[in-house]
Order: sequence, then C-alpha cells, then structure tokens
Amino acid sequence: MSIGKKPIIRKSPANLEIMQKAGQMLSLVFDAIKDRIQPGVTDTEIDKLARNLIESVGAKPAFLGYRGFPGTICCSIDEEIVHGIPIGRVLEEGSIVGIDIGLSWKGFFADRACTYPVGQVDAAATALMKVTEEALWQGIDKMRPGNRVGDVGAAIQAHVEPHGYGIVREYTGHGIGRSLHEAPDCPNFGLAGTGDRLAPGVVIAIEPMINTGSEGSRVLDDHWTVVTDDGGLSAHFEHTVAVTEGDPLVLTL
Repeated sequence: MSIGKKPIIRKSPANLEIMQKAGQMLSLVFDAIKDRIQPGVTDTEIDKLARNLIESVGAKPAFLGYRGFPGTICCSIDEEIVHGIPIGRVLEEGSIVGIDIGLSWKGFFADRACTYPVGQVDAAATALMKVTEEALWQGIDKMRPGNRVGDVGAAIQAHVEPHGYGIVREYTGHGIGRSLHEAPDCPNFGLAGTGDRLAPGVVIAIEPMINTGSEGSRVLDDHWTVVTDDGGLSAHFEHTVAVTEGDPLVLTL
C-alpha cells in the first residue's frame, strides 16, 4: 500500500531486529498464500487466509481498517495497479494478480507485494512480471549508505524503460517503521544523486508498479482500486529494505 508520509526516522539496531522479525512473519504469509493463487479461488479466501495467519503469530493486519480499507490484503487483478479490494472475485486462468500485505508486530510495520500468474499466462504477462521483479532488485541494490533516494528510482527506471513499459508516477514506495507510511517517498523513477541521503537505519518499502502500456492511472468508484488508464496489464513487487553499514538488508525475506 502506497499512500501518505510522516517525518523520516532512522531505526536503531534493536528496532531493525523487531522489523526483521515482522518481515519474516510476513514472508511466511506469502509462502502460504502463493499456493492458493489458482483458478477458481476467490480473493476473499486469500484475504481470510492471510488474516488468520497474521493473527495466529500475534501480529496485526496493517491494512485492515486503514483509512477505512476493508481488507487484510490488497488484491489487484490484470489492469488493476494497486489497492484492489477483496470482494469475492474468482481468480481466472490466464490472469495475473498482485497481492500486497502489511502487518504490525510490537509497534513496527512490514510491507510486501508480489504479482502471481493464475495458472498459465501469456508471454506478455510473464515478461512484465519478470521485468518488474528485476527492477525491484535493481532498486534494492542502491539502498547503500551515501546513496540517495533518487539513485533507487533511477535504477528502477533504467531497467524498465528499455522494455517500453510505463512506470506508474502517482504511487510510490515509502519509508516505514512505527508508521505504515513515513518519509521519504521513493518514486520508481528519478535522477541519480538527488533526493534524501540514505544512511544506516533508514528503512524504505520499495515497490515498482509497472504497466504494459501507458504510465497513466485512474481510481475506480470504490475510491480505492487504481487501474491503468488504457486497460493494459500492471505488475507490482515490493520489499521492505533497511540501509546498513554494508549491503542492503531485505527485511521481508
């Protein structure tokens, strides 16, 4: 989920340890639900499974009730970019579905997203998912002390644009910690060497949202679901990542 921001706060080693535990809990939720991404399964079944798993380990769903959002997961299908509401839709063969989940544990948040194929999908959908996930890891690699937020966005942009895809501009990655959304915003495009400087303890949820066609988007009448403005497919991948003295620490692995 990618809205809002609060002042930037560096996390102490103890806080990062809590966030890493929260991220590991969230990763286990994704491990469990990926096998449920099959034709005939409903988005509400996945939502219920995710909520039960999160609560079973003593954590709380981060999205449920957030600004009135009615689900534990965001479930975005095909042309839906982000913030899709689980309402009982049946997953269909050949679709792609973006699942975005957050949780809180001991006062700290973790956030992750992944786009999955439903059964067999075509080459265009497969390529879009591949490039989007690769772009996420290109951005993660720039989460090093002395770099800037613009380096993250520039790396994502440089990987995506040669494929002719549109990079969603209105929705971005974000800082995360005691709040689900903190500063700095982390766009999936930008100029290297610009933006907030990265330092140990900075934690950002990096989340490229990439479309097969135009970068444009619009919000549906439910006031949540964001779709591509030209009906093209969209993919979304996200990890919560901490800057350390050395290599990036992916908290949601």
